[in-house]
Amino acid sequence: MKDTQSGFPEHFLWGGAIAANQAEGAWNLDGKGPSVADAITYKANLDLTNYEGHMALSDQNIDDALNGHNDALYPKRRGIDFYHRYKDDLALFAEMGCKVLRVSIAWARIFPTGEDAEPNEAGLQFYEDLFREMRKHQIEPLVTLSHYEMPLVLSEKYNGWVHRNVVDAFVRYSNVCFDRYKDLVRYWLTFNEIDSIHRHPFTTAGIRHEKSAPGRETRDVYQGLHHQFVASALATRDCHAKIPGSQVGCMLTKLTTYPRTCHPADVEATLKKNIENYFYTDVQIRGAYPPLIKRDLELRGIQIEMQPGDEDILRQYTVDFLSFSYYMSLTESTQPDAERIAGNTVLGVKNPYLPASEWGWQIDPVGLKISLLELYDRYQKPLFIVENGLGAKDSIEDGKIHDGYRIDYFRSHFEQMEQAINEGVELMGFTSWGTIDIISAGTSQMTKRYGFIYVDQDDDGNGSLARLRKDSFWWYKKVIASNGRDLD
Repeated sequence: MKDTQSGFPEHFLWGGAIAANQAEGAWNLDGKGPSVADAITYKANLDLTNYEGHMALSDQNIDDALNGHNDALYPKRRGIDFYHRYKDDLALFAEMGCKVLRVSIAWARIFPTGEDAEPNEAGLQFYEDLFREMRKHQIEPLVTLSHYEMPLVLSEKYNGWVHRNVVDAFVRYSNVCFDRYKDLVRYWLTFNEIDSIHRHPFTTAGIRHEKSAPGRETRDVYQGLHHQFVASALATRDCHAKIPGSQVGCMLTKLTTYPRTCHPADVEATLKKNIENYFYTDVQIRGAYPPLIKRDLELRGIQIEMQPGDEDILRQYTVDFLSFSYYMSLTESTQPDAERIAGNTVLGVKNPYLPASEWGWQIDPVGLKISLLELYDRYQKPLFIVENGLGAKDSIEDGKIHDGYRIDYFRSHFEQMEQAINEGVELMGFTSWGTIDIISAGTSQMTKRYGFIYVDQDDDGNGSLARLRKDSFWWYKKVIASNGRDLD
């Protein structure tokens, strides 16, 4: 039922989002094993037009991570110490009025190697305590099972998701979580930005090209993706069986792309970009590989190995809702002089009509409305925006953080969300990225800040870790309290 004074539904889920690998720290405490995120170093002066270069890891990089003794080089190992400070942080989120918090479970905290004989009880207890504390504050958990933090041992042993055994390991891990948290969690996501396996296969799926046979690198990425599709469907099946009334969603990086010009070649190139972006949700919502994608794989000589019954599994166990991240839009062109700029680990052609963040991400609130209309028209499934926000370099002035630029960013996006709802889109909720400053996923920076809450830590890990409320904290508190009516 809609609020009579606002486009937002009466029980709209306003909140925020973080990921275990970027927030928790405590990377080797209480039995946790190393994850792929624990092998990623901070890289200064990155060329953001070369995402493949700065997101890829070599065998030597992994050896250095496993055998080195300088944790300071690996910012995600420390995070913001959410592992020890979550009660205070949740109290701040509750003060802001959050109705939902998207978090992830670090798989390697439950199964340190991914295939251990028994789950790690200390890890299981940590998340039980976390979810109980959230419930105490009347914050609904929205839990991602795999958010760039698979056990590193599975990458070493199997080249990550390329091997079918990882499907079994993930399904087992998922069921342990469903059994343990069935009374605490009803909203689940299987894989964060499942489409990102093509942009950073190691981070997303533990896949390293050095472990692939020559010429099979791309095929291995598609094979790993297929295994994730199957694992997601099986986890959806089991969650529905074990937790009555539960809802399971897929998660997409929404890479809304416009033609740079109305030249037919630009329009065709853009169409194909968007078809590829829909591929991942087509499989998880419609239950089958789209014909155009199957033909494209055939033309490229890429053959995915499927076990008997895989197609039935995909068809039978589709998700309940579609969640997605949206930060910016892109354009596409076939012209060689088209200037390409950075985005969310992607490159796109610059749009002359849009401003951009300090990291080159083009700011396009109307693109969010377009995305909502496109996705709802295509699938007629409930939608959930689970990542949206502005990365910026915040500064402290007289003990305060005046981030009016962040308020402007969110206000303009919320206005477009309301318009989409009024035009018929079924939108469940919104979780900002991130509720509190955390380590950046792509650059491992701390100074690329997204939160409503400032964390006193720099890129080298120096600082008190004190939490400070930004101006945007008080503004978002007012937005939530008014259910989106008061955006001033």
